Amino acid sequence: MLTIGELASYAGVTVRAVRHYHAKGLLPEPERDHSGYRRYGADAMVELIKIRTLAGAGVPLARVRELLQADEEEFAAAVADIDRRLRAEIGERQRHRERIARLAAGDNLALPPEVVDFLDRLRALGVDERIIQVERDGWIPLAAHSPERVPEWMARKREQMADPRLIDFYLTLGQALDRSDDDPRLVELADELAAYVTQMADERGEDYVDDTDIEPPFVTLMDTLAFDALPPARRLIELLKKRGWTGWTKLERVDPTRGAAGTRQEDTGSDADPGTA
Repeated sequence: MLTIGELASYAGVTVRAVRHYHAKGLLPEPERDHSGYRRYGADAMVELIKIRTLAGAGVPLARVRELLQADEEEFAAAVADIDRRLRAEIGERQRHRERIARLAAGDNLALPPEVVDFLDRLRALGVDERIIQVERDGWIPLAAHSPERVPEWMARKREQMADPRLIDFYLTLGQALDRSDDDPRLVELADELAAYVTQMADERGEDYVDDTDIEPPFVTLMDTLAFDALPPARRLIELLKKRGWTGWTKLERVDPTRGAAGTRQEDTGSDADPGTA
C-alpha cells in the first residue's frame, strides 16, 4: 500500500495534484487506516496515471471523468478523437512557428518563398543591396495584391535571370546609384535595357516582357516606391521612354518620337521629363 506522497511520486504528479483530483471526484479518496494515513493500492496508481495523461493532453477534467467511466470501446474512440485534435493543434503550432521564423528572417516577412529565393539569387550574383531592398519592398504589395499570380511571375523572372544581359543590367544599375542623374553611364544603361527588352518582345511577345495586369493607380504607387528609394531609376525610365519603352513596374511599348502632349520630339538626351507610366 502506498502513502499519498509515494503515489504521487510513482505516478509523476504532485501531492497537491492528487488532492485536487480527489476534490474534483476523479480519484476516489480512501479511508484512513488505524494510524491515520490514507493508503492507496495499485489500482489507484493506474487511475492516477490515466488522469495525468488525459489532463496533460489538454482534456478538460470534466471530460476526463466521463472517459474514466466509459467502456473500452468508448474510451478507444475518445482517445482517437483526442489524438486527431492534438495532431491538428501540432500542425497549427508548426505554422505559427514558421510565421515567427519569417518575422525574424528579414526578407521572409510577408513574402512567398519563391520571392525570397529570387532575392537570395540577386544577392548571390552581387547585386547592390539597395536594389534588392527595392525589389523586396515592391514584391510585398504585389504579392498581397495578386498572390495567385506570384508563381507565374517568378517562373518568368527565373527564366529571365538566366540571361547574362539582365544580370549585367542589375549590376550596372547598382554602379549607377552613386552617380548623378546626368551621368553618361545611365544613357548607356538605357540603351542596353531598351535593346534587351525590344529583343525579348520581338522574340517572345510583349506579354512576356511584362504581364502584371494590375490597375494603373497601383502601378503608379509601385513606381513611386521604387523612384523614391532609387532616384536614378526615374531618370533611367525617362531615357528608356525615348527608346520606345516606359514604366518600371509595368513595361509598355511607346512611340519614342512623341512626348506627353502627343507632339514629336527629338532624342536630345536632355533632362526634359517625357513622362512615365
